[in-house]
Amino acid sequence: MSELLRPDLALIARTVRQGARVLDVGCGDGALMAALRDNAGVDARGLEIDGSNVADAVGRGLSVVQGDADTDLRYYPDASFDYAILSQTLQTTRRPDLVVEELLRIGRQAFVSFPNFAHWRGRISLLWGGRMPVTRLLPDTWYDTLNIHHVTVDDFRALVKERGWTIDGQWFLKGDKETTHANANLFAEHAVFLLRK
Repeated sequence: MSELLRPDLALIARTVRQGARVLDVGCGDGALMAALRDNAGVDARGLEIDGSNVADAVGRGLSVVQGDADTDLRYYPDASFDYAILSQTLQTTRRPDLVVEELLRIGRQAFVSFPNFAHWRGRISLLWGGRMPVTRLLPDTWYDTLNIHHVTVDDFRALVKERGWTIDGQWFLKGDKETTHANANLFAEHAVFLLRK
């Protein structure tokens, strides 16, 4: 790949099948979309809330529109994509459960990746320091973060079970490397799930 992707995006890029139709929700500057287009012949579309990111993505020759995952996914037809992707955006939405429902309506499968707020370093920071953690992967202070829902691996698994969704794949990242499923709620910094209805 011409551009080094964030670890969760690289994992998604390796998993998306050649020539698929993809909607990347919260696509940022379009790095994943560009990699999928250039390396896997994917027909990628994007939805992004930040205007400057939209401009950057369009500047890469990508099809990206400005919009909000909480309100604008309803405009996409049922099963119009092979994959809907929500990477590092779930925790910033007002109703994550409804956003995932929309992803699964729009795409035959949905990738969802998020930071695991139950990681042991976060727990230690709260226990010993009494403060919300600030880390390399979560660099913003509590009052300046876009993260409004502090989801954990176990919280997400419980939501999946409650809604009756199927997990087709799950990967966990510790730093920039994949880690085991064992005790992922405690040891994984980030999670990536591939879901279907």
